[in-house]
Amino acid sequence: MCNLYKLRTTRGEFAALFAATDHWQAEPARDYVAPGKEGPAVVARDGVRTLGLMTWGVPHAGKAVTNVRNLQSPFWRPLLDRPTHRCLVPVTEFEEWSATPDPATRRKRAHWFAIPSRPIFAFAGVWRKIEGAPHFAILTTEPNSLVGAVHPKAMPVLLDEADYTRWLEAPWTDTQGLVSAYPSQLMSARSE
Repeated sequence: MCNLYKLRTTRGEFAALFAATDHWQAEPARDYVAPGKEGPAVVARDGVRTLGLMTWGVPHAGKAVTNVRNLQSPFWRPLLDRPTHRCLVPVTEFEEWSATPDPATRRKRAHWFAIPSRPIFAFAGVWRKIEGAPHFAILTTEPNSLVGAVHPKAMPVLLDEADYTRWLEAPWTDTQGLVSAYPSQLMSARSE
């Protein structure tokens, strides 16, 4: 499942695209986010969006959980049920490793996925404060054919711009339908 994504844009572009007030206290250290590192996330309260940094991975049972797959889990349900605990995670590309090693190198290959028509897009996420610091995890779903050819287990939930407000503000009964695979024909892939 997705455990690395890139952020190749400025914080001003993020704030403008997501119509969010910028509350970052510091710049991210890199142009990518890995588990345990900080990445920008957009939250909403009373219709006002804010953009700030959160740590990727919600601590649970002694480990940090980065991906949410079981939407019925009692651990995730309170976050999913409360719009104020949902977030948008801005992304420019995300990585999945091949399920099997390359025959020539005997190593798994990194594959990067993007949406060419949308240089910045968003994962559907949830967040909570742990010891006063915000942490987030991204939702995953069954992969589309493009991602599934590389990583047949799951892919992140990618949201259309038109669904941002719905994800951040609507009741869970109105948003759970957004948890689905993004159309593969609208995406691109490259390998490293």
